[in-house]
Amino acid sequence: MSYPISYEPKGVQNFAVSAPSKWNSDTCDCCDDVGICLCGAFVPCILGCRVAKDYGECCCLPFLFGTSVAMRTGIRERYRIEGTICNDWVCVSFCGPCTLCQMARELKARN
Repeated sequence: MSYPISYEPKGVQNFAVSAPSKWNSDTCDCCDDVGICLCGAFVPCILGCRVAKDYGECCCLPFLFGTSVAMRTGIRERYRIEGTICNDWVCVSFCGPCTLCQMARELKARN
C-alpha cells in the first residue's frame, strides 16, 4: 500500500560559507610553542593522544594505522584550511612529529 505525499521537503536557505583559511603556523614552526615542541620531540605518543582528545576523538586513536592522516584531514575540513589529502599524507609520512605539533598548535589556537 502506498501513501500519498502530503508535503514537499524544503531546501536549506540563507546559510553562509566561510572562506578557506590557512594553518595558524607552518609545519616547521615547532618552536612557536616550546611545550608542544618538546612533547612532540620526546613523547609524540602522548602528544598524539592529546591532539586526538582535543579533536574530540578517543585518545587511543593515534595508535591505529593511518589515523594521523585522517585527523589532519579532519582538522583541515573542520576549520576550512586549504590543502589536499595527498599533502596531508606527505606531511604525516615524512615530517610526522612536526605535523603532530602543527595540529596541536592549531587546535590550541582554535579552541
